[in-house]
Amino acid sequence: MDAELFPRGRDAVAPGAVHVPDWLDADEQRALLAACRAWARPPAGLRTVRTPGGGTMTARQVCLGHHWYPYGYAPTVVDGDGSPVKPFPARLDELARRAVADALGPDALPGEPYDIALINFYDTDARMGMHRDADERSDAPVVSLSLGDTCVFRFGNTGTRNRPWTDVDLRSGDLFVFGGPARLAYHGVPRVRPGTAPSGLGLAGRLNITLRVSGLASSAG
Repeated sequence: MDAELFPRGRDAVAPGAVHVPDWLDADEQRALLAACRAWARPPAGLRTVRTPGGGTMTARQVCLGHHWYPYGYAPTVVDGDGSPVKPFPARLDELARRAVADALGPDALPGEPYDIALINFYDTDARMGMHRDADERSDAPVVSLSLGDTCVFRFGNTGTRNRPWTDVDLRSGDLFVFGGPARLAYHGVPRVRPGTAPSGLGLAGRLNITLRVSGLASSAG
């Protein structure tokens, strides 16, 4: 990253929500991008998500561990090709736990392993409306990693999709973690800034890797 007049520092956007710039170095970004490209291939690959009202999300998605669809989880791609969801790699649990410890401290680490990845691909025109990550049965912190083009990430409040909110520029390699009192805050992506990805990464558009704890194992039975 080129030197900046005002270097970016970590920022507590809200209680329980922390932005850590440049958390992934260039090699880690390239390795994660290569893995995402493999995961995005069929079967159970990158798909367009259709909403219950008949619309479609402009960001396309692939899931690992558990398949998310509005508004629940399944072991197969029930709204796509029907294939079993790809497994969640143990290295992503390790990455998520390191992220939580770095952003929120070791006391915020969940007792259960991370077991869900939602990987969203945003092209130039893709957006994500304000929503909450509320389909899990765990209140473990959500870990969000960004690759490629910078986006405007809008982080709101737990009561409404409307203001107050804070807009944060998330660049390639940035980490955003939200848990505790911010775990069910509304958030979205109103804009992607095309052509802002690092030149050496080889990605046009933005990838967001969101890591979560499902809580499904502990709630079974």
